[in-house]
Amino acid sequence: MPVTVPVRLIGRLILAVLAVVGLAGLFLALIVLTDGARAGLAAWLTAFGAGVIAALWRGRGRTWPGRLWPFAPVIVAAALTASVCVPTAPTTRQYPPDLPFVATRHWSLSTGSRVAVYHYPPAAGALRHPTPLVYLHGGPVRNIAVLDHRFLRLLAGQGYDVYAYEQPGGGRSDLLPMEQYTISRSVRDLAAFIDRLNRGPVDVLGFSAGAVVLTRALATPDVAIHVHRAIIAEPGPMDGPTALISGQQGRPSARGLAPAPTGPRATSVPRYAVALGLIQLGLLPPDTSLITQAEGVNAFKAADLGSDTASAYCAQDAGRIPAEDTAENFSFSAAASLRIMQTIKDSPSIASDLKRSRTPAMLMIAECSSQIRQWETTVLAADPSIERTQYMPGVGHHMWNGLDDNNERAAAVITAFLQTEPSPLRNYPTRADIPAFLRDHR
Repeated sequence: MPVTVPVRLIGRLILAVLAVVGLAGLFLALIVLTDGARAGLAAWLTAFGAGVIAALWRGRGRTWPGRLWPFAPVIVAAALTASVCVPTAPTTRQYPPDLPFVATRHWSLSTGSRVAVYHYPPAAGALRHPTPLVYLHGGPVRNIAVLDHRFLRLLAGQGYDVYAYEQPGGGRSDLLPMEQYTISRSVRDLAAFIDRLNRGPVDVLGFSAGAVVLTRALATPDVAIHVHRAIIAEPGPMDGPTALISGQQGRPSARGLAPAPTGPRATSVPRYAVALGLIQLGLLPPDTSLITQAEGVNAFKAADLGSDTASAYCAQDAGRIPAEDTAENFSFSAAASLRIMQTIKDSPSIASDLKRSRTPAMLMIAECSSQIRQWETTVLAADPSIERTQYMPGVGHHMWNGLDDNNERAAAVITAFLQTEPSPLRNYPTRADIPAFLRDHR
């Protein structure tokens, strides 16, 4: 005899599910309205109270057992949403351990930032180059990856006195109040670092977000005078008008082709999935009360970057993307990064200031770049002191990636520029080549 489910029971189950969804939706709306006050507890208590009142109203006039049924979805919703209010990562900053191959120093800059500093002196026996080389890493507000440290060691092996520092909030550097994370602060930190180094004008290699800091430094005369030669590698948008450009990217990257990243994710935990998701959507501010800045940094894992890592490699390298970092070294402040990027989007054009730059510069563009091409060519068009552009074949956004001879090829064009020697690659694209370059290199 077939088993039948009473229609009334099905209706009750549907209503219960809708009640759970409704209470969860109310909770999320209250998180936004209260800015996650008291780690989300204010929203949780309000939503729970509303659910209890609704359950009491629905149970009026029923016999005693029937009065309990409306409370079931309230209890389920309360249990599900309570996890958003419970931290599972430390709420005070946990710094990565020191790297085994380089000492970590901490410098207090005149801006108030306290940054982690790494120094790779020229290798013994190499022809020493007198001008220090400062590396500005990507991110922003991320640690310097182990893969990048290897590249810096390669440059030191060729006689360069290499310094690098992690931006405030990233790696082993101290946090800043959230409102102090701005692109202008990043430029001031660079100037303060060069001043603290006290070695005169320095050469600067800026990569990705670091290239944006360098570009804006070249457009700031009192900072640019401290830069001897500049290498702008794979820059992001330099200002608000540039950030609005939605042009083309380079040759196909490994995004969508490479295996999905493995390992723990903050976004697999409801608390951080909600917090980071709402911040990303702009529904919560980066300094939300839902999670502390330190907690967000501690929780965020490399796997949370998703396909971003794959997008930094060419499609043909999808099956052999190297490990860029270690779990112990990885550190990224998603909230502070979004805050800095927003200040770039909100900034006026720097093109007229950049046109006055007199610092010799080189632009590096990757064949499989995940950056918008016009972000890069806008810098080329605006800066008259870019002496050469190097279009790097066979590599993605992360040009020094340890695959094949990519590190050596990147080092070759960098050292040739710094020593004012002929490059192994032709100067391409020039300013006159920009229209054809954008047409032909998609």
